[in-house]
Amino acid sequence: MWCVPEIDQEFVVRMEDVLRLHARPYRASEPVVCLDERPVQLLDPARPSVPMKTGRVRRSDYEYVRAGTANIFCIVEPKTGRRLTYASANRTEKAFAHALYRVARRYAAARRIHMVVDNLNTHAKKSLTDALGSALGLRLWRRFKSMSSPRPVPTSVEDRATGADSGRGQLSAEIRG
Repeated sequence: MWCVPEIDQEFVVRMEDVLRLHARPYRASEPVVCLDERPVQLLDPARPSVPMKTGRVRRSDYEYVRAGTANIFCIVEPKTGRRLTYASANRTEKAFAHALYRVARRYAAARRIHMVVDNLNTHAKKSLTDALGSALGLRLWRRFKSMSSPRPVPTSVEDRATGADSGRGQLSAEIRG
């Protein structure tokens, strides 16, 4: 379970900003979307399935062979329930830039797209300019108003070493340098 070890003033301010954004009435000209990604395993069956026959269902084995990994971007517009997914080979700057391009295409009529993201290092203007070039990257970034979710503060050196601040067992940003 994800826990917040300590709530400081910065955390409260950022959380209130996110909550205020979500409390706004829906406006098609300024949709609010939340973007996150997750890695997934790609699996192939270890043996071919046996096709169905009259009176018998198709049979497939539970055993599988790992066939690599991929990344799934999930974009949700909470006020309308709309969802958009985008699969990529990884979660690089280029993949993030392409995900935002798809969001911008989906909301082509929107004047500004408010986007809530986590604190991953690729969720930044630099990712777009590096992946798409300065002109196109900046033009795309200006369509969005990005807001990061609050980041909990580790309470001890042990929490920092174990990454307890992220809830995912990763080292904190201070240790990674």
